[in-house]
This record gives sequence, C-alpha cells and structure tokens, in this order.
Amino acid sequence: MATRYLSSRGGSYDCSFESAVIQGLASDGGLFLPQEIPAIPDEWSNKWHTWSFINLAFNIFQLYIDSTEVPPADLREIVERTYSPSVFRSPQVTPLVTLDKEKQFYLLELFHGPTFAFKDVALQFLGNLFEYFLTRKNGNRAETERDHLTVVGATSGDTGSAAIYGLRGKKDVSVVIMHPDGRISPIQEAQMTSVLDDNVHNLAVDGTFDDCQDFVKALFSDSATKETHMLGAINSINWARILAQISYHAFCVGSLIREGKITTSSQIKVVTPTGNFGEVKDVLAGYFAKRMGFPISKLVIATNENDILDRFWKTGYYEKKAIHGQHANGGFAEDGAKAHSDGVRETYSPAMDILISSNFERLLWFLAFEIYGSGTVNERRKVAGKKVKEWLEELKSSGGFGVEEAILSAAKRDFESERVSNDETIDMIRKQYSYQTPAATSDTSSGTTGTTHNGKYILDPHSAVGVVAAHRSIERARSAGTIHIALATAHPAKFAAAVEKALEAEQDFRFEDLLPEQFIGLDKLPKRKLLVKKEDGIEGLRKLIRKIVPRPERQGR
Repeated sequence: MATRYLSSRGGSYDCSFESAVIQGLASDGGLFLPQEIPAIPDEWSNKWHTWSFINLAFNIFQLYIDSTEVPPADLREIVERTYSPSVFRSPQVTPLVTLDKEKQFYLLELFHGPTFAFKDVALQFLGNLFEYFLTRKNGNRAETERDHLTVVGATSGDTGSAAIYGLRGKKDVSVVIMHPDGRISPIQEAQMTSVLDDNVHNLAVDGTFDDCQDFVKALFSDSATKETHMLGAINSINWARILAQISYHAFCVGSLIREGKITTSSQIKVVTPTGNFGEVKDVLAGYFAKRMGFPISKLVIATNENDILDRFWKTGYYEKKAIHGQHANGGFAEDGAKAHSDGVRETYSPAMDILISSNFERLLWFLAFEIYGSGTVNERRKVAGKKVKEWLEELKSSGGFGVEEAILSAAKRDFESERVSNDETIDMIRKQYSYQTPAATSDTSSGTTGTTHNGKYILDPHSAVGVVAAHRSIERARSAGTIHIALATAHPAKFAAAVEKALEAEQDFRFEDLLPEQFIGLDKLPKRKLLVKKEDGIEGLRKLIRKIVPRPERQGR
C-alpha cells in the first residue's frame, strides 16, 4: 500500500510525500502526517538491529516514501550522501555511550554533524530531499527556465545553522534564515553568517525570535510573494525532519541488542529533553518508532521551567502560562536566552524556552483518532482532524484547552514527563563532571572533541535536563532491569556560559577545553548578514527577498 499523507486539521488528504516535504505546512494550516504508521516488516525481526545507521535509516525511510515517488536506488544515494563520513564526524553517526553501567544508563550523542547539534541529522536529509525534488523536476531546463525553491525559516539558534549547512550549495534552492539581531549566542551567529555560499541569506531582525516567526508566517500568507517565489519550510513543521529522527531512536536500541547488552524483550525508556515536541527536541520521532514496533516501552518527556508539556501530562490541560518581569529572567544572553519574546521564562537551556509546542498537534491527532469516532477509517480520520482543529481554536481564543480522561490515559500509556529547574540543570552538569564515567573513558565516541576532559564527561544544559529526568525515572523504575537512554542534543561548547557557571569551581576545567577545532577561529572568518527592520513590515521584507533571491520572475509562470 502506498504511503500517503494528511493534514492534522482535516483539510488535506491523500497527499504525496513530495508534496508534504515541499509544502511543509498543509493548506489548512495543519501539519502533515502519514495516514498510517507502518509496522516493522516480519522479515526484519532477526536482522534490523545488525544494520548500520545508513542501512537502518534507508529501510525505515522506504516504509514512508513510496518507491514510485523516490526509487530505492535514488533514496539509497540520498541517505548515503546525507550520513557520509564527510558530513558526520562519528562512524556511527549517532553513537551511544555509557553513563552508568550498573544502572544500565546510556547517552545517545546526536551532535556529531556539521553544526554540533541534533538537528543536523534531520536537516542534512531535508536539504538533500529539496535538491532532489527540484533538480528532478527541472531536468535539463536552461537556468532561466528552472523552478527555484526559496526555503524560509526563523531561528533562535541551532535551527538556522543546521538549515544553512543542510542547504548550502544546493542546486535550485535558496535559503533565507531570520534571527533576532544580537540575541543568539556568538557561536550560533558565527556558524550561520560565516557561510558565504551564494544561495544562503542571513537576515538579522531588530526584534525577538517571535518577530522572526511572524515574518515567516506573513511571507507564507502573502499573495504578492507567492506570485514570484515558491516557498518552502525548514522548521520542525516539515514532516521529513520527524522521519529522519525516527532512525536514531531505532539505531540506539539496535546498538544495545547488537552488543548483547539487552534483548528485544527488555524494558527500554528513552528520555528526551523537549520543548516543542519535535522542534526543540524530538520525542515525537520516538513515538513513531515505538508505534512501528521498535522495542521502546516508554518515552520520557523532560521539560525545563517552560513546562506546558509536563503540565499537560500531569493535569490533562494544555495552557499557555506567560511569565513576566523579574520572574522571567534566568538565562544567559550569550547562550541565546534573550532571543524569545516576553512571556517566556529564560532558562539555561534556551532552545527549549517556548510557550506552546507546535508539533504537539501531531500527537493530538493520533490520540483523537484512537479515542473518538466510529465507522470507516476515513470517517475516523475526519473526526480526528475536526477535534484537533477545535482544540487549537480554543487554544487561540482562550489560551488553553482540556482533554477528556480517555485522551490523557492514552497519552500516559506511551509517555511520562518530568520538569527540571534551572538549578537542577546546573547541578547535573556539575555532578556529571565529578563522576568517572565510562562515557569519558572506554567508549567515548570518536570525531568530536570537547565533551570529555580528564576522564570526565561534560553535558550541555539541554542534555543535562534529560539526564536529570532519567535519574528520576531510574529511581522509580519498577524493574531493576529497565534500560534508560537519554538524548544528548548539543555539544557543550554551544552553550558555554551555562557550562562555565556549572564548572567554575573545578580547578582543572578551562573554557578552552570545550572547544572543538571547528570552533577555533570561527569568530575571525568573513561574515555576511543583512539587517531587517520590523517597522518596514512585510512590504520591506518582500522587496528584500526579491532582490537577493535569483530570478524571482520565473516563479509566477
């Protein structure tokens, strides 16, 4: 059966994978979902855990991408190019290291890509997909006759650099990334603005991250821009990003089976530091892996003090809870804590600082499909889409909504949640550094420096949130044999201020110990960015994009 896609809000059905990827957002404002979640084929049962990362990713992707859209040979080439040794520094792509052998506690390192953050795993794949679909469509057309995709995104840090590195130099594609001027970390800004490829455009907005997002939304709804440009989305709403992240949930479990540390019947909990249920971190991809049949018993959501998801799992009520004034302060400007708008609690893990979780509606659709409606599958899909739309309208009008006990119970079957404070985050970085752990000695992954020092392991603050939550889960685990895997989502050098605060009393620690060689001299490289004023509005932004993106006149034909 061919894999097709629908909108979470019920306005689009039977869409192709290519449409879902190129459009990013459905026409009704919903998010694309597979109409069915494929199960692991029976013939995989005795071999999937033996596959390399590339082989496992290729086979998983095949289940979601019909061969008539992307032939297997083409998909294989895309996957091999995406996860090649020239792109990812670790031969395992996402290596697993041991934090506590006795407690069976492991850490999945997701920061071995070009920008040292987990988003590389998805955005390298998405960039290659964009190029594949565009060049295939254009064929041998002359340059003046080729369709051109303008990928637009907003970033408070890591998404922008990962998107730029995923799209730099791609044929028939340009990327326009907006960031809040002076509000992201110097390393994150340098990673973006030092990329000088002709198809890369960095726009610094004199406002917050939310102002950048507002500009992106305005572009996608601007009919004048659509007359001249074909727009594409790079943020977490794009389904291909979730698909790519399924691969390492399966791979980390397979690695433990292959090494004889667990069996397919082991109780395995995957702990994910998350804010946007997919964008800031990727617990949603773990849900798809679990539903496919990979042996994951529970997914643990770890939030910081911006805890809308934890509150939902505790109460069944999904409510924005803005914080203002001095109570909102708490992060480091040099780590990007000032990027967000008023109402967000600043923390030491700024990539998770959100008021609402945009990817959450994807899970809501599956929960509604399971609980509500009767009749045919198509009728139940329509009921689910209608219910999600109602919830989101209530969120917009009232600031929140509640769900029935049956929905909450279904959510708790697959997930549990934890809230981690700023103090606990810093304390965990300090505690982890004080331990002599296997991750810092015998099985440290190769290719990336700066995570270990003198036999000690250094966590970034987002990963520390996950490790705190994992320790709590370990303490309450009913079975002594429960395995825990926490996701390490960024290299500690990307959030050096928080790490330095945690380790300031450690006499053997210096900031220079964090720096990978790729970061040294980054601030000295030539850079390019253009300033965008909020007061110029969509008209000014439209004019600028028409100027910097090549041949806009072709797009209206």
